Formats: sequence, C-alpha cells, structure tokens
Amino acid sequence: MGDIARQAPDKDTGEDLYQYLLERITNLENRNLELREQFRQMESEKRYIETQKIRYERELRKLKSEIEQLRSPPLVIGTVTDVVDNNRVIVRSSAGPRFLVRTSQLIDPDLLKPGVRCTLNQQSLAIVDVLPTSYDSQVYGMELVESPDERYESIGGLEPQIVEIQEAVELPLTKPHLFEQIGIAPPKGVLLYGPPGTGKTLLARAVAHQTNAHFLRVVGSELVQKYIGEGARLVRELFELAKQKAPSIIFIDEIDAIGAHRNDSTTSGDREVQRTLMQLLAEMDGFENRGDVKIIGATNRIDILDRALLRPGRFDRIIEIPLPDFHGRLSIMHIHTKGMNLGENVDLAEVARLTEGKNGADLRAVCMEAGMFAIRSEHETVTQDDFMKAIDKLSLDFDKHHINTSYGAMFA
Repeated sequence: MGDIARQAPDKDTGEDLYQYLLERITNLENRNLELREQFRQMESEKRYIETQKIRYERELRKLKSEIEQLRSPPLVIGTVTDVVDNNRVIVRSSAGPRFLVRTSQLIDPDLLKPGVRCTLNQQSLAIVDVLPTSYDSQVYGMELVESPDERYESIGGLEPQIVEIQEAVELPLTKPHLFEQIGIAPPKGVLLYGPPGTGKTLLARAVAHQTNAHFLRVVGSELVQKYIGEGARLVRELFELAKQKAPSIIFIDEIDAIGAHRNDSTTSGDREVQRTLMQLLAEMDGFENRGDVKIIGATNRIDILDRALLRPGRFDRIIEIPLPDFHGRLSIMHIHTKGMNLGENVDLAEVARLTEGKNGADLRAVCMEAGMFAIRSEHETVTQDDFMKAIDKLSLDFDKHHINTSYGAMFA
C-alpha cells in the first residue's frame, strides 16, 4: 500500500505522469491477484469446513441413534406356536404364558411359522423381528473348520477299504448322475469297525480332507447328557445343521457309546441313552428325508451294537478295518519312515515280518522308538539294530501292562 499511496511527481510533465500511472496500475493489478488468491484459499477452506461440519453432524446423529437404542427397553424372546392370520399370531414368551399378538408390517408373513423364534415388544408384545434358527453351542463345536492334513496316500494297507468308502461317501457327492443313470439310490451311511489302532478315524480324517462337503464330527459319548431329552435334542440339532449346510458328512466316532443293545434297564441313565439312540435311529432313516447328508460311524465293538442301527438304510455298507497283513505292515512302515534318515542296513521287510499282529499305531510307535534309540546312541541315521531294540521294547511294555481281557469283552 505504501507504493500505491506514494505522492505524485512534482513535475507536471506528461512523461512522469505516464510512468506514475503505469506503476500504480501495475501495483493495483498485483494487489488484485493477491486478493483473488486469498479469496480462492478462503473458499477452499470454507468448503472443507462445510464438509467436516456435515461429517460431524452425521456422526452426531449416529451417536444419538445408538444412545436411543441403548436407552430403549430390551425385547422379549418368544416362540411362535400358531398363526391365526397375516396380522395375528399366537406366541409363547420366554416367561411361559401364551399371547395373541400382532405383527409388524415390515415382517414377511411367510417367515412366521410355528416353532420360529422371534422378539416381542415389552409393552405391547407385538412381534418386532424374526430370529434365525439357533443351535446348541456343542453342535457348533462339532463343525470341522480346518481340514485335516491326512490323505489317502498316507494310509497303508487299506486299499480295498479306501475304494469302498470312496464309492459310498465321495462318489454320491461328486458324481450323483452315475447313480441316476443306473437307477439306484446311493448309500446313506458307512460303518467302520475293527480293532483299535487300525485306522478308522484316520480314514474319516482323509475323507474330510479329500471332499468339499461340510464335515461335522462327534464322539458318541458327547451325545449322552445328564437331563432327560437333552441328548435327543443334540442329535436333532446336529442333523438339522447338517441338512442346512448340505452336502455334508457326519462322522460319529465310538458310536457304541449310544448304540448298544437296548434292554429292560431300570436306571434313568440307561433310559436316557436309549432315548438318544432312538432319536439317532429316527434321524438316520425316519419319516423325514435326510437329504444330501452322509454318515460315517466308527466302533471297536460292533458285537454290542443294536440291530436296528446295523440294518440297510442306516448303514448301507459295513466295512471291516482289520489288522494289517505283511504287505499292509510293509506299506505302513514305508509311510512312517519316509521322512526318517535310515541307514543302509535297514530292512523294512524284516521289521514288517517281526511285527505280526501289530496295528498301524504300534508300527508308528516302533518307528518313533527306533528314532529315540538312534538319538540316545548319538547316531546320524537309524540302523536296523535300533528297529530291533524298538520292537523288543514295545513287546516288553505291552506284556508288562497287558490286562487279561478278550477283544469282545466290554470296555476292552
């Protein structure tokens, strides 16, 4: 401004006046540009502040809405027992009594069916929302989230059994048109039985790895509950979840825990186990269609299972998992020693010949003990002598802790 306010030249000559006016016009133009730039910056800041104001107002409305929701009274959980018409429904509240209530116009009438869980307003008891189907937390724990690492290639000596379980479980899920072409219904279930340690659970884990179906696994003893009807409810919810997530596979390990012969027992515990078994029989092959749900059962005690559980329609294929023969033991030894650093003098065929009567778990223990003997002797490789020591050690431990019971006896 000091340049603009400068005094005019003393000499009133045309040249000086021209220079004075030209300089003043230049200063005014520069000042005008500065003011325009300041105006643009202020406009930009104004737009930014307005945007921030809108965002903060939106956040304020959201927080006020959340505060109102927190201040609102909780809803009552109820169950629909009967549907009178599109606007009136009979519900049973969690407290016990039944009420004839009205429904919200925002709820689809097709969702209101007997047995559906819903939320009720505390004052008017009008239906506010329909809740999804809920299952017991134990049932959700039976879902297999991560696929096991076992493959069919890691199972030795059970090639015929692997083919049978692939035909009965995997083929109906992957190629159902083959059964339609022949005109037969695919098998519904497979029962694996045999001595302990022969690979029944390992086969089920391999099936879970190979197939893309939803896999649920449960131990038979988990279905035995303390209170009347709880075990049957668990079985019912387990099959409902399997139908909802079909195609699916249910693996019931140690099925003899609930599938033993029914008798005239007078104890409440035995009667509850029998109720759970009857619910299992009804779900496996009852009035309602099971859908695309396959069942794999495993047991060491097929001799005590109820005859109704073994009939076709429930377990269409009963597969024996026997103790491995010589070639099976040799195949198992090759699988377990694949990652071991073996010496040149190791003869696995001789080891397989000396382990007659051993199961797959015993052979795995032989390989582990041989490696432990090699570590104890500070060897870089596992030698044949280490395997011989391992066989002698396991045989000695078994004889020392062996209980004089037969395989067919209860709790063997």
